[in-house]
Amino acid sequence: MTKKITVALIYDFDGTLAAGNMQEYDFIPAVGKSNREFWNESNNTAMEQDGDPILAYMYNMIREAKSTGLSLRKEAFRASGAKIALYRGVEQWFGRINSYGAQRGLTVEHYINSSGLKEMIEGTSIAGEFRKIYACSFLYDVDGVAYWPAVAVNYTNKTQFIFKINKGIESVYDSKLVNRFIPEAERPVQFKHMIYFGDGTTDIPCMRLVKSQGGHAIAVYEPGSTAGCRASEQLLRDNRVSHTCPADYSENSRVDLLVKAIIDKIVADNRLAELAKSE
Repeated sequence: MTKKITVALIYDFDGTLAAGNMQEYDFIPAVGKSNREFWNESNNTAMEQDGDPILAYMYNMIREAKSTGLSLRKEAFRASGAKIALYRGVEQWFGRINSYGAQRGLTVEHYINSSGLKEMIEGTSIAGEFRKIYACSFLYDVDGVAYWPAVAVNYTNKTQFIFKINKGIESVYDSKLVNRFIPEAERPVQFKHMIYFGDGTTDIPCMRLVKSQGGHAIAVYEPGSTAGCRASEQLLRDNRVSHTCPADYSENSRVDLLVKAIIDKIVADNRLAELAKSE
C-alpha cells in the first residue's frame, strides 16, 4: 500500500498572514510608544550590546510593560493577538486548501515559523489551524507572569524548525532526535512536499533551504505595495524563491491557484515515481 503523502504549508506570520508586526496592533500603543520609538529602542539595545535583535525586542516588551503597568500574563498577550488584522481570505484559506488536498489523496498540514510572539498568534482566530506554532515565547513564573525569553526565533535558527517538520519532531527543546539520521524517503514530511510562505529577508534562509531541496518557496507581499512587489521580484531574480504573490488568500487569487497547482504537481510527480518503480 502506498504511503499517503503529507504536504506541509509553512508560514511566516508578520507580513505574510497579517500586515505589519503583531506588536503594533495593540501592545505598542498600550505602552504609550509609537512603532518607530519601540523598534528603535529595541534595535539600539541590540546594536549597543552587540546582541540578538529578537531577544532585544522581547526584553523591550517586558521592560515597557513593567514600566507602564501592562499585564505580562499569557492571557493578556493572547487578548492582544486577537486584535491582529489578517490579510484577505486567510480565515477561509485553511479549510479550502485542506479539502483540495484531501480530494487528491493528500494530507495537508499547516505550520507557523515566525520571529513574532507565539502567545499573540495563539490569540488569533486561526490559531487552531496549525499543527504547530514555532515562534518566540516567554518563560512564566508561578503567578503566570512573563519574566524571560523561552524561545527566540531569528532568521537563521528558523531553519531548525524546517528540519523538525521534515522529521516529525514537534518539540522545541529536542536537539537529539532532529540530528538523528533518517533516510529522506522515510521522513514524515519530505522537503519536496513543503511549501514555504515568507515576505522578506528574514525568511531567505528557510525559503532557500526548502527550494534547494525540491520544495516550493513563495514570497508574498502586501497587496498594492509597489515596494513589496519589487522586493519579492528581487528574491525571484536571486533564485531565493520559486514564486511571488500578493498576500491575498481568497478563492481564485494568485496564491490560491498557485498552491493548488503545486499540490497537483506533487500528486503527478508521485504518480510518475510509482510508475517508474513498476517498470
